[in-house]
Amino acid sequence: MFAIRLDNVSKRYPGHVATDGVSLDVAAGTFVVVLGPSGCGKTTLLRLIAGFERADAGRIALHGDDVTDRPPGAREIGMVFQSYALFPHLDVADNLTFGLQLRRVPRVERARRLAQTSRLLGLDQLLARRPAQLSGGQQQRVALGRAIIGGRRIILMDEPLSNLDARLRQDMRREIKALASDLGITVLYVTHDQAEALAMGDVVVVMHQGRIEQVAPPAMLYEQPASAFVARFIGTPPMNLIELATTAGGLCVAGTGQRLDLPGAAPGRLLGLRPERLRPVDQGPGLQVEVESVEYQGADSVIACRLGGQAIAARVPGRWTARAGEPLRLGWSDDAPCWFDAATGRRIASPHRSQSPELSSQPPEEQPCNVAIS
Repeated sequence: MFAIRLDNVSKRYPGHVATDGVSLDVAAGTFVVVLGPSGCGKTTLLRLIAGFERADAGRIALHGDDVTDRPPGAREIGMVFQSYALFPHLDVADNLTFGLQLRRVPRVERARRLAQTSRLLGLDQLLARRPAQLSGGQQQRVALGRAIIGGRRIILMDEPLSNLDARLRQDMRREIKALASDLGITVLYVTHDQAEALAMGDVVVVMHQGRIEQVAPPAMLYEQPASAFVARFIGTPPMNLIELATTAGGLCVAGTGQRLDLPGAAPGRLLGLRPERLRPVDQGPGLQVEVESVEYQGADSVIACRLGGQAIAARVPGRWTARAGEPLRLGWSDDAPCWFDAATGRRIASPHRSQSPELSSQPPEEQPCNVAIS
């Protein structure tokens, strides 16, 4: 039985489709991150599951129970908001137990759960304070504690770390993931931060324009993007997508005369190469580019280049020095290329091919990129 099951769920507003036929199955105890740009529908999806919005079409089930038409209070879920939504006039103890009081949980049981939750989250010494007397990280812990104190098996989180500084966000990522694992709860976590998604998620759901682009574990999402959108969205810098053109001399990189005799190359396709898979080479197979700038990042350097009219980037270890306008040749390993349909943006599976006389590339057979959450 799935903890969360969405069946063709749609939500429309005047002039805007927020979610468009979304179907998703989430197994109990899974930490799922919903990732996408602003306006892609990820927060609406969370609000539909919570019951704050009503679906125009489709069904929503929690632990096998159809809750499509039920109000939020009858859905047995916990919610952590971006703004924390703490009551400023209540102390930490009352903020934590407010929901239990509404449900008329006996005083002794409230006290037991409060002690257990405050100890778990390190809030024992803060129970008498008001929210204004807490740091951002402490407020986040209170918001998280309020979500779990009721024993909910499903917790929804809407960009809960966006108000924290970078160092504290990293610390809270680890704490939240460890807490979810220890409690065995199911988490649906919304963010626009790809680093957060890849670090926290057992599975990542990438949304775009109200639809799911790909559902996959973080490594598969990064290494086998199912579409050009995912390839461009995931990674810093993102995957290079190189346009091809057919000329009298054969298939070339668009805007250049550079031939591309590479297994998988064909008219109407995009060549995808991750920046870290590119490396400067003195000779041999590769692409001739022009350096635009070099950004030193400590452990590595990002070389921004121009390939005809296209911008591409290479990430190389350590410090790399080059002047703008310098020529550079970039090569890659045999298994680096990915191929996408230029018209639809979908990834193209590449069967084994014989080695090319120019580039000696033999990409392995690829597996389907989309996976079910189970």
